[in-house]
Amino acid sequence: DDEEEHIKFITIPLGIILAKECLITVSSKDDDVLQNFFKGIVKNFSTNKRNRLILQILSKTATVYLNYLKRINRQTTEIENRLHKSMKNEELINLLDFEKSLVYFSTSLRSNELVMERLYKTGILTKFEEDEDFLEDLIIENKQALEMTNIHSNILSSMMDAFASVISNNLNMVMKFLTSVTIILMIPTLIASIYGMNIRLPFAKSPHAFAITIGASIIFSLIGVFIFIKRKWF
Repeated sequence: DDEEEHIKFITIPLGIILAKECLITVSSKDDDVLQNFFKGIVKNFSTNKRNRLILQILSKTATVYLNYLKRINRQTTEIENRLHKSMKNEELINLLDFEKSLVYFSTSLRSNELVMERLYKTGILTKFEEDEDFLEDLIIENKQALEMTNIHSNILSSMMDAFASVISNNLNMVMKFLTSVTIILMIPTLIASIYGMNIRLPFAKSPHAFAITIGASIIFSLIGVFIFIKRKWF
């Protein structure tokens, strides 16, 4: 039962500047894309082949998005299973965080798609046929990541709406139960209030007046409970 720790996923802009003799990357924080190159996870890349390196960065970006989408899907499934057992605000807030992350993902992937399509049309990075095929595969891979993001976003949105309906329904059931209990408790209170008046009442002089009053309260309360159970208010 090792539950994966909840992580907030955010997007970090990455700028790539292609100069005459060098390639410059600009990022406000350390990102997972470039770290894959620094740590040697990405094989067969060379800083001398700048056009190919840019394509490899774009490829790794799409791969990172797909990995994060898998993690989001796995964590939302775990949260959904926990929500079936108990409705906690913390779990719903986590789902809301994931929904916000998917919005950022979708926006970023659309921007990447526009960049890739422009690069493909201008042919800046596709002087060789091999690079052109590579870029075409990247566009397809990015579209797959965008489609997965939209699917997860729709599923998560539907899930949030479903749990909101469940919470509302549970609240209505609790309110119905409490209202029924209140009505049942009002019956003996009403009888006791009537017999507390300083007027002539039935059985007022009877030695069994208290027992009769209690018995009547119990009988009328049981009748009320029977009616509510029959109407499925309990």
